[in-house]
Amino acid sequence: MPSGSVAEADVVTRYLRLGLTLGTLHADFVDAYHGPAELRAEVEAQPATTPAALGAAIERLVADLDSGAGSDVSDLRRRWIRAQLVGIGTVAAKLEGADVSYVEEVQRCYGVTPSRVDPDEVAAALDLLDAAVPGDGDLRDRLAANRARHAIAPERLDAVIADVAEELRSRTVAMFGLPEGETVRFELVSGQPWSGFNYYEGNLSSRVAINTDLPVLSSSIGHLVAHEAYPGHHTEHCLKEVGLVRTLGHLEESIFLVGAPQCLLAEGLADLAIEIVLGDDATGVIGEIVRSHGVVHDDEAVAALGVFSEMSSRVRGHLGMMLHADGADERAVIDTAERWLLIDRARAEKSVEFMCDPTWRAYISCYVEGLPLCRSFVAGEPARFARLLNEQLIPADLS
Repeated sequence: MPSGSVAEADVVTRYLRLGLTLGTLHADFVDAYHGPAELRAEVEAQPATTPAALGAAIERLVADLDSGAGSDVSDLRRRWIRAQLVGIGTVAAKLEGADVSYVEEVQRCYGVTPSRVDPDEVAAALDLLDAAVPGDGDLRDRLAANRARHAIAPERLDAVIADVAEELRSRTVAMFGLPEGETVRFELVSGQPWSGFNYYEGNLSSRVAINTDLPVLSSSIGHLVAHEAYPGHHTEHCLKEVGLVRTLGHLEESIFLVGAPQCLLAEGLADLAIEIVLGDDATGVIGEIVRSHGVVHDDEAVAALGVFSEMSSRVRGHLGMMLHADGADERAVIDTAERWLLIDRARAEKSVEFMCDPTWRAYISCYVEGLPLCRSFVAGEPARFARLLNEQLIPADLS
């Protein structure tokens, strides 16, 4: 049995038990678990708990860590575990009904402070987009037409995803390696508040769900597959399962908890993924693949959409602040999303739906703040991206 296993590391066992217990209160907060099956069975068999009782148990483990408990666990690991505990302790407090402000929730869960965007910056970005998007007439209409042209017909979506994934996988193997036997299966779903989701099932296997509530675009399919699979979420899960869990016995990495700082780094590196493996060739490489399936991919138009993508992320963070820090009316926020993001009502409503979901409302900051933090840390160097994929880091390590 490796060092750090359940029998040898009480701090780690307690952490895993607390995370799994959170999952008994709200299943969505345990994003993935591939640790000891007997521990999960034990937690699921225990009497029902309350958020208050869970919060108290989390506070006790934090206090024990602060007083030096877990001497058989390295300081780095103890610091990492403590940061996750502060996050899920905040989740437990929210479930109990505690009055935690939105800003404090983001800070405690994800280790960053949510930011706003200056309306003048949005206006300047829209001016640049106006000059870049081809066609005549109103920018919103031109952008809508641009998106419509790049919609992938549902009957072609499976084949496009498979070929994009294979290209990105081969490049990921060349740059970072992948363990033998890893697999990803893609499925199309509907009725979800997100565009894509990675369900990591352990044993180097992921199920990636692609939401078809709104048309999937050839302009974004590369980013979506890179984010969820290669070299994004699936790649990170696989490398950490093999390197940290199996080889080093760091079982705390066998659970992935929503509401903890590990999410911010995971989303940041996943958003950076296509930039790392394809660089300036991203538009051309993905374009060649999708056009081979008879799907429109106008490289110039796609590049124009990319000009506005990062501002769009920052706008979504600002919308989250409007909703939860300012108490703005949901319809007013949807109106702002339409105006600033130049999207139709359906897309604006879907975007705000995600921000209103109790599980995900603070999570938007993982995208907004995670990408610039990870990009600054990586600074274009694949070796530093590899650190994000393989090491136990917290947001403070990247600043």
